[in-house]
This record gives sequence, structure tokens and C-alpha cells, in this order.
Amino acid sequence: MVSARDIMSPNAQCVGEKDTLVDAARLMAGLGVGALPICGEDERLKGMLTDRDIVVKCIAQGGDPARTTAGSLAEGPVVTARAEDAIAAVLELMQEHQVRRIPVIDDHRLVGIISQADIAQTMSSEATGATVEEISADLP
Repeated sequence: MVSARDIMSPNAQCVGEKDTLVDAARLMAGLGVGALPICGEDERLKGMLTDRDIVVKCIAQGGDPARTTAGSLAEGPVVTARAEDAIAAVLELMQEHQVRRIPVIDDHRLVGIISQADIAQTMSSEATGATVEEISADLP
């Protein structure tokens, strides 16, 4: 059985919930990624932050990214996968919640992230196509 741990990108880095969006943007640029998990001081996952969130939810609304914290943009419960989850269950979660990336946790700690790219690199073209189609259905 292929598990989340088998296809995830390990060593995911978090942006702190009290870090500014400028800090988050710099971290994204340095890592070459468009999304980061938001972690609290308790090292627990608080949400996900995307480059699009920074632009649409802060800058476009007249917000100051140097004063706005990453945690202030965390919304709703975080959809996560457990490291031991079967990849089929992870794909279902991504489709059901229409998320392009899903943090992978083990004992309440972030251990990796699965993105559409990870799926495309490791799964069949049919599984990849079905997942991308469901994730993108009815999105603005």
C-alpha cells in the first residue's frame, strides 16, 4: 500500500502564526514555493498560507503585509492527512475539500506536504487527472 509518507515532500517548513506576510513571502521566495503551512508556537498546524492569499486577502484589500500576520489569514479547520494514510484516502480528501496541497502530520506534527506535483510524479496519469479535475471543479 502506498502511503502519504511515500509520496510527500518531506521537511516542510512553516511560517509562524505571528510572522508577518512579508516574512512569509520572503520564505516562499527562498524556498521556491507558493504555499506554506502556518504553525503556532505550540508547533501545531494552524492553517495554510498561499502567495495568492497574501495578494488577494491583504494587499488587494489595502492591508499592510509588513503588519499583517500569517495567522490572521488562517481560515477554518485545516485539512490534513496522516503519514500512514493510504494515498487513495489522501486523494479523496484533496478532491472533497478542493485543495491543491495537503499537509501531512504524524503525532500532531507536520512531517511533509503532498502537492499536485507530488501526485503527478508518483501516481498514474488517470489518478492525477481525476484529482486535478475534482480539485478544480467549480473553483472561481
